[in-house]
Amino acid sequence: MIKFEEIEIKYGNFIAVENLNLEIKKGEFFTFLGPSGCGKTTSLRTLVGFITPSKGKIIVGDEDVTNLPVEKRNIGMVFQSYALFPTMTVYDNIAFGLKVKKVSKKKIDEKVREVAKKIKITDEQLKKNVSELSGGQQQRVALARAIVLEPDILCLDEPLSNLDAKLRIELRRELKRLQKELGITTLYVTHDQEEALTLSDRIAVFNNGYIEQVGTPYEIYNHSKSEFVCDFIGDINRLGKEILNEINSQLNTKFDTTKMGFIRLERCTEKKGEGFAKLNGKVIDLEFNGVLTKYTLLCNREKIKYLEKNDGFSFYNLNDNVDIYINPKDILQF
Repeated sequence: MIKFEEIEIKYGNFIAVENLNLEIKKGEFFTFLGPSGCGKTTSLRTLVGFITPSKGKIIVGDEDVTNLPVEKRNIGMVFQSYALFPTMTVYDNIAFGLKVKKVSKKKIDEKVREVAKKIKITDEQLKKNVSELSGGQQQRVALARAIVLEPDILCLDEPLSNLDAKLRIELRRELKRLQKELGITTLYVTHDQEEALTLSDRIAVFNNGYIEQVGTPYEIYNHSKSEFVCDFIGDINRLGKEILNEINSQLNTKFDTTKMGFIRLERCTEKKGEGFAKLNGKVIDLEFNGVLTKYTLLCNREKIKYLEKNDGFSFYNLNDNVDIYINPKDILQF
């Protein structure tokens, strides 16, 4: 469906994106994930047509769209700032693109109300000015305005970053439902790892203008291909020389103690398994969040965090001693 072929994007002598090769399938929810300044938004804007690459081609379907004007690409765009018209009604904001395309008044009304219903915008809200709406409602309007044009591709640039945590989760679910229902190929840009893991069919992890790894959320999280991906996706323990030596001595494993080891928090457990290493530590910090408690232990002069489900029976306090177990197969080294 979408191919980035040998794409390079330059600003003067600065190369923002180098040698980008990527293929996105039709109907896929694909996320560009990475820290600020890594090239993810630049790559998205190049697909939409706001930026012309210095090298390479962008293919959509069978067509080379590298130099095609924005308005001829049939790509819907939702910006981080929403870019709505604040003095216009919600109805007129959603209808704006259709009016530009000179669609009949009757057809515009049908399409606006159909999309509003799908995105849960009420008839009462359609009559209001955008400036009267909350951030979450404005986000729905921005999405409706993009979808009403029935684009082949929908691009979303950090669309939920201005919303509070609870509303972000709610709209995340809504966005995923809508994307599957409409079957639109969707490219989503975010720096939020949880958002990427929750929403995506596949993820490209960007770092300094390069893609470090492309894969499903499961692959990115459990089979990270580089130290950057491993460290950037979710919370993780870094195992140093002292702990790796201890594991090697207990299990006769051969971890390289000159390199850092990595293990996910949930892979450290109080349940002993066959072939697991046992570590004893003192609780030096804890974070209670209702469902889970995150404990930080001091083990062999190093810190290890692990998660414990709150069952109402066991709870540790500061300075308590705890035994945890680690399966060496869960340790990653690069």
